[in-house]
Formats: sequence, structure tokens, C-alpha cells
Amino acid sequence: MVFKRRDRRSPIRIASEFVYPRGGWTRAFHYVKHRIRRLPDTPERIARGVGVGVFTAFTPFYGLHFVVAAVLSRIFNGNLLASLSGTFFGNPLTYVPIGVVCLQIGHFILGDDFEEGETHGLMDSFVQALGDLKNNFVAMFTDHVADWSGLSIFYDEVFFPWLIGGIFPGIIGGFICYYLSLPLVRTYQQRRRARIKAKFDEIKRLAETKAAVPVTKPLGSDRNSGKESSDV
Repeated sequence: MVFKRRDRRSPIRIASEFVYPRGGWTRAFHYVKHRIRRLPDTPERIARGVGVGVFTAFTPFYGLHFVVAAVLSRIFNGNLLASLSGTFFGNPLTYVPIGVVCLQIGHFILGDDFEEGETHGLMDSFVQALGDLKNNFVAMFTDHVADWSGLSIFYDEVFFPWLIGGIFPGIIGGFICYYLSLPLVRTYQQRRRARIKAKFDEIKRLAETKAAVPVTKPLGSDRNSGKESSDV
């Protein structure tokens, strides 16, 4: 295949680059920013896509952020690729802070007691919940007994409070990134159009200059032409 990697990455390397990308998170951030600015769309739609992507990062739908961002970008008429890029606001460096804020707000709104110890092993609780969901799905087609007690506790203590508590910071974060990305994308597109226009004007000027230069005859052409006419 043309786009197949020459050096196949091991599972350990894939996991390590997910936690810390090759080149660092700063380089990954600048790459995503560069790709967003060069998207062929209006600045408003690109900014809306970034906003809904950042909002999606505050939702507990881990593993489905791309799907949620795609649906929201369709609803709010945002750019699809920009929304997918905006979901990278949620990464291994921000998962825990986002989870703590969302859980605190969610438990406060629901009137529950929030214990800071609940955030320890937060990602492990998601992994365990996915494992229980898989086992219960397999139990539907086998003789195993489905057990929904663990998923029920996870839903009541983590998922639903996170879902409720992530709405407000998600909206705030989405609006902030929308208003930050809108002038950046607009300025970049205007400068790019100006550079392209200047390049075409330069090409046009060179073409006109070349066309205006008179065609000179080779040295000795008049002498040869006179000799030919005298021979006649």
C-alpha cells in the first residue's frame, strides 16, 4: 500500500505516543493549529467547529468524542474537520483536570456529596465500565449471567454527574475557543489571499514585460537579406 508505514509501531510505542506524542504536546498543538487555519472553509464555520469540538472534550463519551463532535458540527453548521481537531483539547494531560471540574459541578448541581478520592483512578473506572459493558453484551449470546450493578454505580457516581457538570464548562470553553480562533483564521485567510494575489500580479507583470520587449533580429540578418535581394 502507498500510505503504509515502513516502520511498524509496537503496541507499547502506540500507547506511549498517545500519552506523549513524538515531538511533544507543543508540536502537536502547533500542528493541529496549522491544520485548522488551512481548512478550506469560512472562518465562522471553522470557528464553530473548533468550539463544538472543545465542548465535546468536556463530555464523558470517551471513545466516541469524534462521533459526538461530528453530530454537533452538523447541528451547529460547523466545519467537520475543525470539530474533530477541537476534540484534541481533551488529551491525557487534561483528562484529570476536566474530570475533577465536571464531577465537582455535577455533584453540586445534583445535590450529592463529592469526595476528592473519587477522582483517583478515574480512567480506570471508565475502563472497568467498558469491560463490564462488553461482558454483559457477550452474556446476551452465551450462558453467562449479566451483572449491571457495577455499571449502575458507575452511571450514578461518575457518568451522569460528569455529563451534567460538563455542560457549563464545556459551553464556556467552546465559546472562548470560538472567539479566539475566529480572528486567527480570518486573519490567516486574508493574508494568504493577499500573498496569492501578489504572486499572480507578479506573474502577470513579468508576462506583460516580456511581451513588451521588441524582438531583435540576429546579427547579420539584414546583410543576408540585402544580399538575397541583390541576387534576385
